[in-house]
Amino acid sequence: MSALSNVKGPKSTRAGSKTLAKLAIRLGAFVAFAGILVYFAMTARGFTSPYNLMTVVEQSAILGLLAFGMTIVFAGTGTDVQRGGIDLSLAANAGLCAAVYAVMMREGYGNGLAIPAALITGMVVGLLNGIAVVSLRIIPLLGTLAVMNIAAGLELTLTENTVVSVSTPLMQVIAFGKFMGISTLAWCLIVVSMLLVWVMHFHRIGMRVYAVGGHHEAARAAGIDTGRYIYGAYIFAGFLAGVTSILIVSRLSSSTPGTGLMLLPILAAALLGTVFSRRFIPTIGGTLLAALFIGFLANGFQLLGISSYWVAGVQGALILLVVAVTSFAKNN
Repeated sequence: MSALSNVKGPKSTRAGSKTLAKLAIRLGAFVAFAGILVYFAMTARGFTSPYNLMTVVEQSAILGLLAFGMTIVFAGTGTDVQRGGIDLSLAANAGLCAAVYAVMMREGYGNGLAIPAALITGMVVGLLNGIAVVSLRIIPLLGTLAVMNIAAGLELTLTENTVVSVSTPLMQVIAFGKFMGISTLAWCLIVVSMLLVWVMHFHRIGMRVYAVGGHHEAARAAGIDTGRYIYGAYIFAGFLAGVTSILIVSRLSSSTPGTGLMLLPILAAALLGTVFSRRFIPTIGGTLLAALFIGFLANGFQLLGISSYWVAGVQGALILLVVAVTSFAKNN
């Protein structure tokens, strides 16, 4: 009996230490978020003004929707964000969809054709990712990197590497409209967040996506068509890229070749979101908090007159820190 207790003792102690470590990391993330907000509120003039706060939320809408796409890919292709799937094409995909929408509007096709064309374009790029990863069994990092270059090349070809200016009544509503005192862009973030939380965390589709990503072989043994769900994750991420492209064109009144530069903050938001979750897995709520965190960080730097280059450096550091922290939390 004593020997049995000696075996169980160290195991229970290690389990308790691991639980405390995870709790400390998660609480530390929330404390860091709150601390940075307090620091900017005290040092950056106008940071807490309603106009500035709404501006951050509007800017975070674009980042948030794309980061949701990355989160769904993470969830469906492996909840371990270090060894699971990834979609490096998301930012380039949004740029291509924005180019398709802007060019079609410039040519006079109207929203009735331009919007579906942008959404279908995003889904086709997502389908290419699925083919590369599922059917051709290419490592997700390399497969989606190849698709990213295809999307970027098509965007440059379509726009001839120029800014395509567009202005329509619908774009004016999206960019400047308000409902109940909240801007249209903010409503887009709120509504999409609520829908995705319901689908991913309360609907059977979301549960199966997490099952495929977290326990691939067990899900297959249970009769789940794992390949179909991985395809679905990439295609839906592409759909979100298409939706986001409409917001990008509306906010900028044009398509822009620089959309691909959003890849780093997208990755940072999706990865950082795992730290805000209870089990260190990709969640919609965690990604939403992370997108707002990055938005407030960039905004605070701007108000303090700090170069935007530092923002990219901080985002890169956050990716390294999150990967290291989650690895420690899961392996110890």
